[in-house]
Amino acid sequence: MAQRVCVTGASGQAGRAVVTDLREHGYDVRPADVAVTRADREDGTLRADLTDYGQAVEALSQSDAVVHLANIPAPGLSTPAVTFNDNITMNFNVFQAAAALKLDRVVWASSETTLGLPFDTPPRYAPVDEDHYPVPTSTYALSKVASETVAGHIAEWSGIPFVALRFSNIMAPEDYQLFPTVWDDPNKRRWNLWGYIDQRDVAQSCRLALEADAGTVQGNPAFIIAAADTVMNRPSAELLAEVYPSVKLTRDVGEFGTLLAIDRAREVLGFAPAHSWRDHVTV
Repeated sequence: MAQRVCVTGASGQAGRAVVTDLREHGYDVRPADVAVTRADREDGTLRADLTDYGQAVEALSQSDAVVHLANIPAPGLSTPAVTFNDNITMNFNVFQAAAALKLDRVVWASSETTLGLPFDTPPRYAPVDEDHYPVPTSTYALSKVASETVAGHIAEWSGIPFVALRFSNIMAPEDYQLFPTVWDDPNKRRWNLWGYIDQRDVAQSCRLALEADAGTVQGNPAFIIAAADTVMNRPSAELLAEVYPSVKLTRDVGEFGTLLAIDRAREVLGFAPAHSWRDHVTV
């Protein structure tokens, strides 16, 4: 099991949760980010611009593995060209540095957007699983699809497992108070089939991906990481029938079960989302 782990994007919402979780589980964490406060520096965070290959090598040096979360995190935050170019450059630099340094494992943040979000064109079926790929509809999603391709080839060349985690919409517990504001209109959150993921379960999934037996994650596997339920207070099958009446539900998902299938992450990684907005908000 890798003990020294570089976490890129360590100052972001997911990054902070991952750093905390890994430290609580005994890892020697080496955080890095381009945006670093004085408090971050005092906590050991390295300021590194990963669009520069030399800085990527420096950030990953002396580590056994990397959890790579640093990217422009969503479409619309920068121009399409900047989003694609920065993300693909950061990802290639980290992947190539990991191979050059002979790290044991690369765990990195891909995205649910690779599956067809925001589903202006209805999904082919639900629950959407890892095989509903690739359907990029933005340059952000395209940067993740291209990066998964790059990761696959570098994994093959290097023999290092590269584990792509296709995170759903990452939420902190304080965000859950906003969920009732979308309950009156299911179209407000149809863009990702009403999915989300608690930042603490993001951290769990990263740690499990680091710890998974190499034989089960050899190459470049990808996993959807989402909560076990939706953001809505209505049954999932009812939501799908109302908003996407032509989309077939391929199996029973339970009353409020996720429409972003997490079966593969459960089976291979042992992922078990432990947090739900239902523990924080009264329905």
